[in-house]
Amino acid sequence: MDFETVLSNPYTKKYLNETIISDRIAHAQLFIGEEGVGTLPMAIAYATEILTRKGDANTKIKCEHLSHPDLHFAYPTATSDKIKDHPTSSSFSEEWRSFISENPYRSLYEWYQFIGIANKQGKIGVDDAKEITAKLSLKSFEGGYKIMIIWMAERMNDECSNKLLKLLEEPPAETIFILVVENENLLLNTILSRCQITRFTKLGEEVIAKSLIKNGLAEPEAQQIAIRSQGNYNKALSLLKREEDSRFEEWFVKWVRMAYSAKGNKGVLPNMLQWSDEISKEGRETQKLFLEYCLEIFRQALLANYGTNNLVYIEFQSNFNINNFAPFVHHNNIQEIQRNIEDSIYHIERNGNSKIILTDLSIKLIRLIHTKA
Repeated sequence: MDFETVLSNPYTKKYLNETIISDRIAHAQLFIGEEGVGTLPMAIAYATEILTRKGDANTKIKCEHLSHPDLHFAYPTATSDKIKDHPTSSSFSEEWRSFISENPYRSLYEWYQFIGIANKQGKIGVDDAKEITAKLSLKSFEGGYKIMIIWMAERMNDECSNKLLKLLEEPPAETIFILVVENENLLLNTILSRCQITRFTKLGEEVIAKSLIKNGLAEPEAQQIAIRSQGNYNKALSLLKREEDSRFEEWFVKWVRMAYSAKGNKGVLPNMLQWSDEISKEGRETQKLFLEYCLEIFRQALLANYGTNNLVYIEFQSNFNINNFAPFVHHNNIQEIQRNIEDSIYHIERNGNSKIILTDLSIKLIRLIHTKA
């Protein structure tokens, strides 16, 4: 993985490369960007460039296989069928190498699925902090830098964060931390203040389309997928493989049809409660992904309602027609629909009772979907 192959903003690549050439490499760096914009692959490519400066002919190969002794990783984990107690990143190192080699743009939820903890919320805990401290206290194997990449660093709990603060303030000689995050607001301010920040923007449609064409996809289909992916290369690959969960479509269609028919019909409410109960039994990450899917559908419906059909890319496998649904999504309700869904995601993330959260959201949708334009 190198600067040439990683998909990212060219200005970001240029800036990071210049820090290496000019030897102005900050010891604590924060890469901030949404899923699928290349923060993790860029962190690996950046680390590879740094390590190859003083390495031998095999250094780059070892970095590509994530087996370089001076390149370390930490990432969220939880107890699983394999690890019953005190899970740490090193407990899943083999799975991590496989996961990254398949697709380094993948999401946190996909990582949880990969290691069998999809119904749990992983974390980077104090046991990881102890391992990080121990690894970085050793001398460099190749006489150069030691690099620690912490993926989804916002998942560090307070105990872990506080333990790493001193390392970030006074790191061992020639040690570099690269914290990769999607939501910087979940980090401690004391950690934010100690890091040099690099922000990653969404990928351009032309960047995604070019990569898909390079991998053998016809240009028209590549361009369509690039538009639908909304700057997220991981989503583009999922669309290419048709991995979108058809359950989301089924849940959404059932939900909005119940909300529409519920006005003045109390008999629908038990069905809504059953719907909420069904989804609340899924893992929290699945619930969040579903609600994000709902947000996307409502936005697409708004675009269809106001005649911008060239921007409507969503396709349904069922007989649900977005043009028939579109008139129910307009300027008088879209902001409140979006706010309520985002609030639900927020409360689910913070371990709220998902059945109550989804039931409350459903009741609000009954009113909002009947709001006149």
